[in-house]
Amino acid sequence: EAALAAIEALQPGEKVNYTQIAKRFSVVRSTLTRRHQGVSTPLDTRYRNQQSLHPQQEQELLRYIEHLTREGLPPTRSMIRNF
Repeated sequence: EAALAAIEALQPGEKVNYTQIAKRFSVVRSTLTRRHQGVSTPLDTRYRNQQSLHPQQEQELLRYIEHLTREGLPPTRSMIRNF
């Protein structure tokens, strides 16, 4: 993120030196280049669209599982699916 911000902070028309910026921020040059050019995206962004549950729903499900476990009732797949 910081390396991408440094690229965006360059003046219009100023040449991007990916190698120099990658070294300064200790990132892989090829990854920086692909991210800046929009070829690849960070993993958390990529997988966010593939999640079955919203983060809030995931937290509620975890609390439900913890509650069942405290009550001595291990949750079954069916119980989780019907949550």
